[in-house]
Amino acid sequence: MESVLSKYEDQITIFTDYLEEYPDTDELVWILGKQHLLKTEKSKLLSDISARLWFTYRRKFSPIGGTGPSSDAGWGCMLRCGQMMLAQALICRHLGRDWSWEKQKEQPKEYQRILQCFLDRKDCCYSIHQMAQMGVGEGKSIGEWFGPNTVAQVLKKLALFDEWNSLAVYVSMDNTVVIEDIKKMCRVLPLSADTAGDRPPDSLTASNQSKGTSAYCSAWKPLLLIVPLRLGINQINPVYVDAFKECFKMPQSLGALGGKPNNAYYFIGFLGKKGGITSDELIFLDPHTTQTFVDTEENGTVNDQTFHCLQSPQRMNILNLDPSVALGFFCKEEKDFDNWCSLVQKEILKENLRMFELVQKHPSHWPPFVPPAKPEVTTTGAEFIDSTEQLEEFDLEEDFEILSV
Repeated sequence: MESVLSKYEDQITIFTDYLEEYPDTDELVWILGKQHLLKTEKSKLLSDISARLWFTYRRKFSPIGGTGPSSDAGWGCMLRCGQMMLAQALICRHLGRDWSWEKQKEQPKEYQRILQCFLDRKDCCYSIHQMAQMGVGEGKSIGEWFGPNTVAQVLKKLALFDEWNSLAVYVSMDNTVVIEDIKKMCRVLPLSADTAGDRPPDSLTASNQSKGTSAYCSAWKPLLLIVPLRLGINQINPVYVDAFKECFKMPQSLGALGGKPNNAYYFIGFLGKKGGITSDELIFLDPHTTQTFVDTEENGTVNDQTFHCLQSPQRMNILNLDPSVALGFFCKEEKDFDNWCSLVQKEILKENLRMFELVQKHPSHWPPFVPPAKPEVTTTGAEFIDSTEQLEEFDLEEDFEILSV
């Protein structure tokens, strides 16, 4: 045990040394909606990054589908990034954005329960097994590399079977987020409501949303909002850079999925300036480390030491990203979503060439919006996918995939 602890102490030292490479000035680093002053808050920056759940390649888990791969090394990086983004949403959902993690410190029971959602077992709702098999319904063979939109669609469908977290997952279409559709999906009747007539009208406008919510006593289902984007043809168009970075400043930020062809990363923030010059460097967690499968211990808990990255944070210039990305946001309450809409109006829609659109009404030329519902299957919960035959009720959705080379 002492040798293990010594290893992690060494990693923290490496991390701290690496931070010295950042300018010792009053510049800011933004991590998932929180800012850190480099000159005085380097330790807080370390703590904030290491608190994120870090999912990497694993080996020696039970074969996917019974006869499939027992490791996701070489193909599962985007699935792992999707897990990291969702895990951050669940942390915000149950523990709050300001929650911090310390190794060897007892954590809330909700933390352990969140971690167990992602273990590499077929009975865990967001395991590599469930994600890979649900990907078959998106046209991806088990062991095939996913793009950011495929992961978003898979998470949306798996969330339907996750009653504990009870998330509403909205994946935007055609670079457009529709307020009306999200309100329709997230506003749910309290248990005391007996009739559908108590539901707030779908046509509520932005000016009377809060009034309508109060009047009809509707509840809000926590929202995971994923916005798949294509920000260029072969590379990111520089015109989108400022808006892209602005998203990491929003308190609802869950970062972004992206990277390079067949090489995915989970982007969690950016360096504000470097040497007094505006920086376009993003900070990311890298899933490309292969670790051994970790299961629950006899007492029902999970040893979490390999689920937090204590190594130095990596950086990449935003212009080196493939243009296919997916932004993530979490809105626990309706007021959080309303605030997000205001921020988008102010910071994103001000650009001449907009990164995405935010509209009030469902576009008339689109098919009617139907909130996703759990399909009828013979089992419940995370055990529902034991074979690809059970995926037939899900429709294949169009992808914005990272280009292959």
